[in-house]
Amino acid sequence: MTVPASAPLTIILTHEHADFDALASLFAAFRLYPHAVPVLPRQMNRNLEEFLTLYRDVLPFVPLDDLQRRRVDHAIVVDTQAVQPVRGMHPDTTVHIFDHHPLLRELQPGWTYTGDETGATTTLLVEKMVDQGITVGATEATLLLLGIYEDTGALSFETTTPRDLRAAAWLLQQGGNLLLVNKFLHHPLTDEQRALYQQLADNSQPFQFSGHSVIIASATVREPVAEISTLAHKLHELYEPDALFMLVDMGEVIQLVARSTSDAIHVGEIAQALGGGGHSKAAAAVIRAGSLAGVFETLVYLLETRVRPTVSVGQIMSYGVPQTLSPDATIGEAAERMRRYGFEGFPVLEDGRIVGMLTRREIDRAVHHGLGRHPVGRYMRAGEVFVTPGDSIETLQKVMTDHDWGQVPVLDPNTGELLGIVTRTDLIKQWTGASPRSGETLEQRMAAGLPPRLLDWLRQAGVSAEELGYRLYAVGGFVRDLILGVPNFDIDLVVEGDAIQLAQRLAERLGGHVSSHRRFGTAKWIVPDELRARGNGNGLLPASLDFVTARTEFYEHPTALPTVERSTIKQDLHRRDFTINTLAIRLDSQRWGELLDFYGAKKDLDEGTIRVLHSLSFVEDPTRILRAARFEQRFGFTIEPRTEKLIADARDLLARVSGERVRHEILLAMDEAEPEKVLCRLSDLGVLQVLQPELQCDGWLREKARDLRAQVTLVQDARSQVPPHMAISEHASARLHLALVTYRLSGDALEQFIERFRLLKGDRDLLLEVARLRERLPRLTENSLPASGIVDLLDESSDEARLLMRVASDSWLVRQRLDQYQRRLRHVRSILQGDDLRRMGIQPGPIYGDILRRLRAGRLDGQISSRAEEEAIVKEMLVL
Repeated sequence: MTVPASAPLTIILTHEHADFDALASLFAAFRLYPHAVPVLPRQMNRNLEEFLTLYRDVLPFVPLDDLQRRRVDHAIVVDTQAVQPVRGMHPDTTVHIFDHHPLLRELQPGWTYTGDETGATTTLLVEKMVDQGITVGATEATLLLLGIYEDTGALSFETTTPRDLRAAAWLLQQGGNLLLVNKFLHHPLTDEQRALYQQLADNSQPFQFSGHSVIIASATVREPVAEISTLAHKLHELYEPDALFMLVDMGEVIQLVARSTSDAIHVGEIAQALGGGGHSKAAAAVIRAGSLAGVFETLVYLLETRVRPTVSVGQIMSYGVPQTLSPDATIGEAAERMRRYGFEGFPVLEDGRIVGMLTRREIDRAVHHGLGRHPVGRYMRAGEVFVTPGDSIETLQKVMTDHDWGQVPVLDPNTGELLGIVTRTDLIKQWTGASPRSGETLEQRMAAGLPPRLLDWLRQAGVSAEELGYRLYAVGGFVRDLILGVPNFDIDLVVEGDAIQLAQRLAERLGGHVSSHRRFGTAKWIVPDELRARGNGNGLLPASLDFVTARTEFYEHPTALPTVERSTIKQDLHRRDFTINTLAIRLDSQRWGELLDFYGAKKDLDEGTIRVLHSLSFVEDPTRILRAARFEQRFGFTIEPRTEKLIADARDLLARVSGERVRHEILLAMDEAEPEKVLCRLSDLGVLQVLQPELQCDGWLREKARDLRAQVTLVQDARSQVPPHMAISEHASARLHLALVTYRLSGDALEQFIERFRLLKGDRDLLLEVARLRERLPRLTENSLPASGIVDLLDESSDEARLLMRVASDSWLVRQRLDQYQRRLRHVRSILQGDDLRRMGIQPGPIYGDILRRLRAGRLDGQISSRAEEEAIVKEMLVL
């Protein structure tokens, strides 16, 4: 590589003791900035040295000692945030950092940073290469693969992201060689490494901090040992702790290497406290002061003070102000609220202070003795008993045992504000592994699956909620589809607080305006156009975000519309249809991306099960029956036996549901990728017959539905000419499938279907038009039918109706004549038009229509071929 003698240099640097991610990042940065010089550090891992021995001549690297003596005006630093000055750098040298760890330092003026939490820095740079259309050869692709595979443990470490897999897949397409990757990543230990490993294994001490298992291994060596991070992986595999810390006294320095598999132990923070750095799962430090024993003691102290509890009350409690009673409320009022809400007890508050708890046991006994008008304060369990969100579940268990309270209020430790409640059931679920807050986070999936701009809106909404003292959650289908890997940017947001106030706060922060419904506690933030116009992928961005106040529902009688009241997220999710739709993601900054699963949704998603939430669900809302079949067929799941039994028990109630509500579910089914599967499943469940006894699902419908989708695809493909020039909207598929499903209904049954489900005008018109065309089918099969007769039968029909008829008809001749009309006959017109007739002295009137139809028919049937013949026909008609 040559640079003009007078030109200042741009160089690319990485850290000492370089690994393959560092080396690969050097190369990738060079491909992105080919004017820059990629500089090899003096110290590199042994497998890098062996790789460069073979491939140095075909790679662009320059050893640090060979770097030209030139002024360095700009440095690109990869896979590290520590910049070691080299010859030629000066105070005004600008620096740009590429790293896959969060930024851990303040940037100096003229410094910039690009980073994201991927498994390897190489991934970030390969993504930029792909975006810029840069290709690589086989050797280069193998080097880049080595960078990703080494830092992700061959894509097996917990820090691996979908982006790492996509980058690796692209490199394989470019010719990356996995055999070479395997060769250079699996080197045998040196004698020095084996001796150190044995010493570390012998000196490994187990600890437990806040319920987390930790191994601290220490050793002393006379001479520095290279690549000791390799030993950390081996020790971790040996002991399988939540976190591993290695301390190696090398004489002048003590080297720390740390690995973690638990979100509760952020090894990067602990290493930073010792003068090093890293991220939550991997970190290191070089400690230049203190003895091995002193550093060991400091490390233990840091773990004792910084490791979070395994599970805290805040992770299992239900947030939101719970239903409370005053001491003056009556037992009768308490009994009615217990019946309405189904709670097992109520905290009793006086002047905002906890003074007791009234449980179902006291209420039932008081009611039994006719004490319904007596005050709650007389029979409650008195005491100012509470826990805080930061308390451990061991503390909670002790409080419950000491006071015999099955429901314990949770207070803010600073303000004394009532934040929510935690129950004995929450504690039992934690013990049995059924806790809604298992610690799983969907942060990486959200980052990979959502447009950056949309992700930022959600973060801003979460911050706005925190400012108001609320909690914000993404819920339902979005969370379900995120776990299943199905794109879905229709995000439902539930607020434990005032949804309207939150939407208004977000509009103050980002612009736009808010529309709201105070009665229902809902608000829509309308995204300003200028905000949607920024960045890439704007077509994916929603035009609004919907906010709903957490609520619970009560049904006064079966099939009734619900009465809604404000509640907590747990109760809000309980009102939903199936377990798979009860997941929620926290959007506050402290627990961003944390998954809440109160009702076993994750397990049902993993097992492919459709399970109703409670036994009266279909009784309260029978339209959920149609939804069950729709979700089952969409995801390839199975309705579990008890849910199927509940469907059988409740399906006749569909006859009592308003037509509009059932129509909504039918159209959603028609909008699925394969609607016939939903219909056939409803038939198996005995539901189709309840909707309309003549509806049927059989081989004919399955075959015709496949044909219909194929035809719609051809029509909507602008390149297709089969059939040509049809006006079929991109949203017509659901309406066409509905017409196909009802195609074989008798006239009376079709009228009943349209009336029962109150079909909207566009759908109703198409179904009736198809019915009329079906009555004309026998004439289209007549061999003697002239072209003008085909036109007479089809001229008033729509493109959608003719397309549906082409699919539904089993007659080859009918399909040919429909195509004939579509391709040619409908375009045939007479030469003479109205203006010509006027010039011939014919007064305008109904006769114009008769003449033009006669002329067109003559042309269609080959009886007329010239203007003169048309004029002769006109004169002949006038004489008659």
